[in-house]
Formats: sequence, structure tokens, C-alpha cells
Amino acid sequence: MPTVNTASLRDEFARLKGEYGALASAGKVPDETRVLMSAVFVLLELMVAIFLEKTTRKTSANSGLPPSQTGKDESATRPGTQVKGSAGQAQRAGNTRTVETSQTLEVRTCACCGEDLSDVAAAGHERRTRIDIVFEKTVEHVDAQIKTCPSCEGTTRAPFASDLKGPMQYGLGIKAYVLNLLVTQMISLNRAAKLMHSMIGQLISEATFLRYVLELHVALERWEQETIDALLASPVIHLDETSMRVDGKNQWVHVVSAGVGTGCSSGSTRTGDWPRCRIMI
Repeated sequence: MPTVNTASLRDEFARLKGEYGALASAGKVPDETRVLMSAVFVLLELMVAIFLEKTTRKTSANSGLPPSQTGKDESATRPGTQVKGSAGQAQRAGNTRTVETSQTLEVRTCACCGEDLSDVAAAGHERRTRIDIVFEKTVEHVDAQIKTCPSCEGTTRAPFASDLKGPMQYGLGIKAYVLNLLVTQMISLNRAAKLMHSMIGQLISEATFLRYVLELHVALERWEQETIDALLASPVIHLDETSMRVDGKNQWVHVVSAGVGTGCSSGSTRTGDWPRCRIMI
């Protein structure tokens, strides 16, 4: 017995309706039969739709159910699945530098006969490019003079800048990179500490990393409240959720976002465009 599925039923109905339509166009179907068969086709299509609705497994793709209520989110673990957005849209960090060099390899002799080609003009060139990355550690020493007054014998030290609070501290570049590892890339504290140790030769404590995250949270507190107010004032908001694997289990991050609204930058709200104003809960 042939397999019956959605595609086969749809194809069979299309074939039968096509044959019936051809007969009706040729005048071989009486008016009474034409009305009756039209009603029969509508009834059969309705019955098939109800049958498929009851037997088809509900997912977020074919129903209004959110992914968190439709079982395991396959996109979280399926190999080759791409996340939303595009790598080409990512913005470069502001503290990066690009060093670009160009070198010309000259042809001095003919590879065929050995003729001297030093004075012959080049007819063209072929370019090959190598792109590499080198992490650069910068160390800045600031020495504050200490002087003794000959009059009162008091000691005066030159004041340090406000961001130099102790014998050693880490710059904004390290803080930004650590936050990127922890918050964006979701790398564990232990692995992030080992990575930074291999890069700068300094073992930064996990407590310092957590302080960076807390400082970021405090710095964004005002922005977060303003964004929430803008979302609530927006005429249209988008509600979505995305999965996150925690201890081998699915957890869900709920997202409230808006494309265009009060306090949010202007942008398209068409399907596929990222909203410009977003809060994750």
C-alpha cells in the first residue's frame, strides 16, 4: 500500500480537480453535477485539513506554540545550524588596528631563456594576500615624582590619573575583551582566565572578571530603564524566545523588542530584519 502523507494527498486532490476542471471546461459535466462535485471537493479538503491538524506534531514552525512548549529545540544542537543575524554585519572593536603592507616581486630574468628583463616594463601583476592576526600586549608605566620640600621638609608626590588607583590595573581593552568572552561568547570564568593568562602572562582572578560584569551592569542600568520605557511606549513590540543550554538542559531567554518606536532608532520592521531596540529577560 503506498504511503499516505501530506504531499501525496495534496497532489492527488490537485490531479482530481484538474481532471474534473478539464471535463467541466469541455462541457461534459452537467450543471447539477458541477455544483455537487464542487461541494464534495470542498468537503473533502476540509476533512483532510482536520485530519492532518490532529495527526501532525505541533511545532513553532506550523503552529502558534512557542519553541519552549514544543519539546527540545533542535536548532540549539543541530550541526550546521546558523544563528540569527550575519557574521558580515558584526562591528569591529574600536581599539583594533590594521597594519597593511604591500610588496612587489620583480622579474629580473626570463624564466624561459634567461634574458635580462630589468629594463623591461611590467605587463601586469598577480596579487596574493595573507591575512593574519597578532595580539599585542601594551604596558604603560607612569612614574610620579616624589619631592621633599627644603623649607618644611614635607613630602609631595605628583598626582596620578583617576584611572590609576593602585600599583597595577588592567586597561579598557582587557575589560572589553573579558566581557566579550563572558557575556557574548558565554565562555566559563575558568577558561576565560586561562585564555587571558596565555595572552598577557598575567593570571587575573575570577573575582575580577565578575567585578567587570557588575560594573557593566551598573553602567547599563540607566540605558536598560530607558529601553524598557521605550518598548512599553512603542506601538508594536515583538516577543520571542531563544534556547540556551545550561547543564545539558534547555533554558529559555525571553526577548522583548521593537523595530521603530519612541526612544528606539529608526529601522525596518519587515520579517528578517533585526529589531533596533531589544531587552532580554
